[in-house]
Amino acid sequence: MSDPLFLLSILCAFLILMAAGFHIHSILLGIGVIGLALIQDFSIASAFLRSDPFGQVASYALTTIPLYVIMAQFILKSGVVQDAFIMVYKLSKGKPTVLGAMTVVIGGFLGAVSGSGAATAASLGSVAVPELRSYGFRRELAGAIAAASGSLSGIIPPSIILILYGVITETPISDLFMAAIIPGVLTMLVFVGCVIVMHRRGRDVSQPVPAPSSEIRISARRAITVVMVGVFMFSLIFGGIYLGFVTPTEAGAIGALGAFVTALVLGKVNRSFMASSVKDTATVTGMIMLILIGAAIFGRFVSFSLLPRRILSMIEFLIQYPSVVLIILAVVFFILFMFIEGTAVILMALPVVLPVIQKAGIDVLWFGVFISVICTLGLITPPVGLSVYSAAGTSGVPASSIFGPATKMAVAVAVFVCGSMIVFPELATWLPSTVSR
Repeated sequence: MSDPLFLLSILCAFLILMAAGFHIHSILLGIGVIGLALIQDFSIASAFLRSDPFGQVASYALTTIPLYVIMAQFILKSGVVQDAFIMVYKLSKGKPTVLGAMTVVIGGFLGAVSGSGAATAASLGSVAVPELRSYGFRRELAGAIAAASGSLSGIIPPSIILILYGVITETPISDLFMAAIIPGVLTMLVFVGCVIVMHRRGRDVSQPVPAPSSEIRISARRAITVVMVGVFMFSLIFGGIYLGFVTPTEAGAIGALGAFVTALVLGKVNRSFMASSVKDTATVTGMIMLILIGAAIFGRFVSFSLLPRRILSMIEFLIQYPSVVLIILAVVFFILFMFIEGTAVILMALPVVLPVIQKAGIDVLWFGVFISVICTLGLITPPVGLSVYSAAGTSGVPASSIFGPATKMAVAVAVFVCGSMIVFPELATWLPSTVSR
């Protein structure tokens, strides 16, 4: 079978199985097993099925995932998201652009702490969108602010995307976390600029801006608790890892304990709180592990089929032009992130493109941060846009109307942040070089 026909066959198989409604882990596993059976025989697929699943999930680095996920559940279910927005609402003092900008900033930090873009977008959709609309924001822009704020969890550590990328490419997760800080902050600032510009252009100047509602209140104890949680999480995850006091896994464990103590102080811990937190953590972690197992078998098929070598031979004339290779990979990853959940894209595509990245001389650490930014864009662009649908589901604003301003934000990030990273690679590579070992 010719190389183009071989690649087309794999692509068609993916599209058919996705259209049939199969889960991504089933697709990866199915294509991997069938492909191995066709290349050699079923016995080799059976041998891999006996050894690879355990070997793939029994990685120490993967222990960071359930720790950060349960930390996210404790944070979200303790009501910290709502409390943080109320504080932002009070600090804005009736200035709409300040409220919009601060919502993006606080949403970005909450997304970083929670590690879940969809969960943060859903929380802000229910809490922030009604208040933004009362300040004169158009409903579609208010929904886009909630969605964009949640999508920042894809780039701001502790991002599960970065953790999985580090596991697959054997890149230190602490280095990836540090490398993502500057691009993550830049992405946040671009979102803030987009919010200010779009609100000023689209607002109705004849509509008076209401005064802050006296009905929204937060006690001093809760406000102090929220601030302390934010400072603690930031100091632990960024400061602790940067200074070499803790590893990413240790930071996740201490962070989960800190989030639990926060919920305890706020009086949220009960049987239902614990049951739902553990259940949601097990669900998310189990989903990721299943994708890992499917991706391991698919990776075996990719290796035996010599697919990376085939791709390299097809684009060998482009390898001497790393910028062209990078643009092609960026477009491919962006399209994948538009249709498929981020963790699945990383696990499915990296075994194929990693040799291409290395052959083209592209820095693996830098590329991990780069595609994390692209993942952030995929969370707010059609047709899937998980953060958009999460914000729409809790705010009552149709997803179709949110996609308009959200896509404009994505384009701005693609131009300014991705462009800056290409022109100045040090935006991602400088900070890890200064980390204490």
